[in-house]
Amino acid sequence: MSIAGDFEFFLQWHLTERCNLQCSHCYQSGSSGPELSLEEIRSVATEAAAMLQDWERLYGVRIGRSCNLTGGEPLLRRDLLTVLEELGAAGFALYLLTNGTLIDGRQAQDWAARGVKGVQVSIEGPEEVHDGIRGAGSYRAALKGTKHLLDAGLPVTFNLTLSRLNAPHLEGLLATAADLGVPRVGFSRLVPAGTGTALREEMLDPHEVEELYRRLFSLKPAGVKLVSGDPIAWQMGAETGGGSGCTPLGGCAAGVSGLTLLPDGTILPCRRLEIPLGNVRQDALREVWATSPVLQRLRQRDLYGGKCGKCQRWSGCRGCRAIAFACGDYLGEDPQCFID
Repeated sequence: MSIAGDFEFFLQWHLTERCNLQCSHCYQSGSSGPELSLEEIRSVATEAAAMLQDWERLYGVRIGRSCNLTGGEPLLRRDLLTVLEELGAAGFALYLLTNGTLIDGRQAQDWAARGVKGVQVSIEGPEEVHDGIRGAGSYRAALKGTKHLLDAGLPVTFNLTLSRLNAPHLEGLLATAADLGVPRVGFSRLVPAGTGTALREEMLDPHEVEELYRRLFSLKPAGVKLVSGDPIAWQMGAETGGGSGCTPLGGCAAGVSGLTLLPDGTILPCRRLEIPLGNVRQDALREVWATSPVLQRLRQRDLYGGKCGKCQRWSGCRGCRAIAFACGDYLGEDPQCFID
């Protein structure tokens, strides 16, 4: 491994697979074993911090570190506040990913007091669309939770999973965000995995993705930033020079800039790319990062198939490996890519 220049490393940590909702597009399989204890979480946080400190000394660069805490629904983990304290003490910038329905004012204030930098709330579109995907009453409950977060001074990002179910409604969601004072709206594409396998026919085809993204990149929503980590959106951002209303956040991170931890300690390259690399209960993170055959393959362009393997944009994109995996081969081409 080599690092050139400053580097950002993140953990996406799924604290529990328990959830109060049953979303039709959920990519989780529900196969995780017993949850890590608080002591195990503390140990892994310490290990991860030491690994990153060693990298800084070895490579002479600054390494930013963040942790996205999610589930299931992370609020169902009763020791969540203590987990936040432990990870904050280990030097991680803290972010929470939640469905928003269980948040009250006290919880929002507690998160702010523990240094949470931002909260992502899942909103899939207008009420009828959102409730159709996530369950009756979930839309209004999520908006109520969002207001508690904003009252506590916490930055909120609405996030939706794009499919044919909600693609026509993104402009409306931006308007809702503006009305509430939510500063960011993010999006990613549907991955047909877990429960979401049943929605494969609702995936956007490449032409639909292109038309939608060109529409989005032409927007300049007042008071709301439209953001995405989608690698294809990243490429469109390069084409437009960043002058549009959408800010892409980077290419596919799998094998490049972070790891995912499941509730039982299983390590994945990405939560939606369910290929186990090891388990923190018996494997060191630094060894997994350096020696995992899966991660090594993800970093080698000549192993990629289809047009992703030939694409000159590979280093800044790589396509979505999770969607490629769900459609057959994690090193295959991104089946929704429209870029030649």
